[in-house]
Amino acid sequence: MSTVSTYPTWIDDGSPIADPLGHGQRAVTFLKRLRHPAAVNDNRAPKAASVNRHPRAFQLAPFQERIVRRIYGPRHADGRRIVKTVFLMLPRGNRKTSLAAALSLLHVIGPEKVSSGQAIFAASDREQAGIGFREAAEIIRQDKRIVAATRIHDAFNSAKQITHRDSSARLRAVSSDGRAQHGTTPAFVLADEIHAWKGRDLWEALKSGLAKTDDSLLVIATTAGRSHETLAAEQYDYARRVALGEIDNPEFLPIIFAAEPDDDWQSENVWHRVNPGLKHGFPSLSGLRSLAKEAKDHPAERYSFQQYNLNIWHGNSRDPLFSMATYDARQFDDDETDLEALPCWIGVDMAKNGDTAAVVAAWRHDDDQITIKPWFFVPGEDLKERSDRDRVPYERWRDDGLITATPGPIIDPDAVEDHIRELAARHNLQEIAFDPHLARQIMQHLHDDGLPVIELRQAPLSMGVAIGDLERTVNGRLIRHSGHPVLRHHFDSVVASRNETTGLVRMHKGKTTDRIDGAIAAAMAVHRAVAQESNQSKYNDPNYKSLADILEEAA
Repeated sequence: MSTVSTYPTWIDDGSPIADPLGHGQRAVTFLKRLRHPAAVNDNRAPKAASVNRHPRAFQLAPFQERIVRRIYGPRHADGRRIVKTVFLMLPRGNRKTSLAAALSLLHVIGPEKVSSGQAIFAASDREQAGIGFREAAEIIRQDKRIVAATRIHDAFNSAKQITHRDSSARLRAVSSDGRAQHGTTPAFVLADEIHAWKGRDLWEALKSGLAKTDDSLLVIATTAGRSHETLAAEQYDYARRVALGEIDNPEFLPIIFAAEPDDDWQSENVWHRVNPGLKHGFPSLSGLRSLAKEAKDHPAERYSFQQYNLNIWHGNSRDPLFSMATYDARQFDDDETDLEALPCWIGVDMAKNGDTAAVVAAWRHDDDQITIKPWFFVPGEDLKERSDRDRVPYERWRDDGLITATPGPIIDPDAVEDHIRELAARHNLQEIAFDPHLARQIMQHLHDDGLPVIELRQAPLSMGVAIGDLERTVNGRLIRHSGHPVLRHHFDSVVASRNETTGLVRMHKGKTTDRIDGAIAAAMAVHRAVAQESNQSKYNDPNYKSLADILEEAA
């Protein structure tokens, strides 16, 4: 576990939680008196251990009880809650929806209700919003006394609302794919799974509405998401900074159950720490074991497991293409001079203005392993601004000799061409693959000098095959590399989309400031190396024996 962690240690350290006016205890008592259709009360427990002896008493696990006390206990002297925003990040299966539904009822029929107050259950779409709302409605339906005290409107394809008859407090379900809720004045908002919300309209409408009411409360209950450029990512980043002590905001309560960057995602100790419900039987430990086993050799499944079951927030917004753990394990100290006798293929991804150009060489070994080595070119002008924009250390990479910064605002194509000529002079060069779109002039120059230039257009069909070859080479443990940090960054920034009909893959950036040029050039080079191997005729093998040869030897 990391020395600096976002883990909420107060959840299980037994430390006292302030409750000067008894509001935390009042909230816990109310929730334990609710009933849940899926609850199974343990009647073997001593009577003092349970507020509600009903067989279907709402089960509030110890970690959930601590969360409720931490939200509702601490108060100002005038009785107002100290906590105004809660960021609760729990992995799947830890009964987040049940707790969210119960908290909503706390503000509609419980001690936190406000006369004529509005409580809102907000989710990504109508179906997701309906899940939380139906859970709240089913809790109500387990107790005839609460049924008599409320009205439930949940007809199919109509507005869903629960109203407390005496106080006119009400709970509504809304979704981020519907019309923004401008004009509302909620006292309580439960924002469910904001990593899946579409746009910011609903969020901004609800936030502005909460600001109209004294002592309002926003609870964000979500699992981890993907991408660093979303509303959810912004909230997660802020919550992390509060949890780490970088921001002092007592009104914002981060409750983040997530694996740390240096954690072993396959460790069951990590699973138990990140999933506080595991010790109480939820989620299923055997189910997690099955998912982890499936995820071990499948990058996309591993990302899903890490995201949904360990709350690891990935920068990629779509499925990854490469297993970076496999990639990292294939680092070797091959010297370039050791590769000179091997056949070599080069892939070149030229750059648009202000972008990155990549040249990647691929050498095929006799055992079909492929060594790759990259060279990168960037414009030298405004390198610091580019570093700040892309959030990568271009200046340090330049100083360490990992990239070549050419003078001026654009990449000098002569620098790229000269480097390719140097490689051609040193190695057993088979082909130099270009997409002609940005490389006509260089291609013509090299061709005129007798170098083996070929076209490899970055069209879906041709590049789809090339990307597939690179994916199999990396994930199949056939790749070899020196651990070049820029190339690794480019590989790690790749996300994939797959055509369900053809099976072809396209590579995309995880976010707009990412760079994947090195991965594209590597795909071109590796594809040509693999294609050359598959195109070799067996009759060119000096050790090949025909049937006639075999019969002659046998005679």
